[in-house]
Amino acid sequence: MGVGSVCVNQASAVAMSKSAKRFVLNQLEKAGVTLNGADPWDPHVHNDGLWARLLRDGTLGLGESYMDGWWDAEELDQCLFRLINASIQDAFPKDLAEMWSVARGRLLNLQRLRVTEVGEKHYDIGNDLYAAMLDKRMIYSCAYWKDARDLDAAQEAKLDLICRKLGLVPGMHILDIGSGWGGFLKFAAERYGVSGLGVTVSKEQAALANERTAGLPVETKLLDYQALDGQFDRIISIGMFEHVGYKNYRAYFEKTASMLAADGLFLLHTIGGHHSTTHGDPWSEKYIFPNGMLPSIPQIGKAIEGLFVMEDWHNFGADYDKTLMAWHARFEAAWPQLSASYDARFYRMWRYYLNVFAALFRARNISLWQVVLSPHGVSGGYASIR
Repeated sequence: MGVGSVCVNQASAVAMSKSAKRFVLNQLEKAGVTLNGADPWDPHVHNDGLWARLLRDGTLGLGESYMDGWWDAEELDQCLFRLINASIQDAFPKDLAEMWSVARGRLLNLQRLRVTEVGEKHYDIGNDLYAAMLDKRMIYSCAYWKDARDLDAAQEAKLDLICRKLGLVPGMHILDIGSGWGGFLKFAAERYGVSGLGVTVSKEQAALANERTAGLPVETKLLDYQALDGQFDRIISIGMFEHVGYKNYRAYFEKTASMLAADGLFLLHTIGGHHSTTHGDPWSEKYIFPNGMLPSIPQIGKAIEGLFVMEDWHNFGADYDKTLMAWHARFEAAWPQLSASYDARFYRMWRYYLNVFAALFRARNISLWQVVLSPHGVSGGYASIR
């Protein structure tokens, strides 16, 4: 290759970089965001390779470039909120990461092929991290802030709301699918006098859950939900359905229906998407929730048809913004101690995760649903509880 060819290639690369920058800056302007501006939500860019990277890699590139220190914003949540609220992603060309995510979702059933992957890569990364970030009961799902002023109170309110929606009374035997660190089972056993079984695919969660619930009539097993059997008066699933996958929604509800008493109730607590999809976000899939995807209302409706009567559908997705920002504040406060166990890139990854999800809920791009289901319809009607 001659000197002339090298010069031509370099000139072409520079031109492409300038074109990419103009495109991205135009999108930022639509969102009310100014490059290197004075507002706390304005991004400050440290690497001019960012523009081409965003066009090439989409949301994956946005998250990875933040992890790599290519850009910063004083108020990261506000920056991301403005980008999401202006729907600037719609203007970007389809990127390879998104196309690969779509293809994997359609061709494979990774939620069943790799049942334990999300436990190993997300929930097992360290109980010290989760203990520092979460409330005292270690509840890793949306809190209920209606009458609460702090995270502990908001999580207790959520747990009690679930118990009241299910009509728990002493002597009932309940199942918690995706039971985490045993927080709900402990609460329900102590406050409502029930016994119960919880299942999780996380070794760290199962071990700590049994330690924290010692002496109570509850147990947590390291077990895939499809391996369950038995009969239960009530079934609960809190923040687990996002890992089921659209190809398995029907089988999931068939399984729960087979284990629920004829006069029982099932409460599904899940993040939900406003559009039916068959894959997740490339950045989140790669770094936070492997094989995760959000269900839609039509997908849930089709999956429960003929199995359950929908008694109540409660959306309090705006509360997840407050929950995530509370987790973020606790994570930041604990970082000086956590930094001995986690590196700087993990820090940027984790804070990006908490802030981008808070922004998504703030923009009302995604929701949080509690759905109460019964096998045959509650005689006389179900009284909705808020």
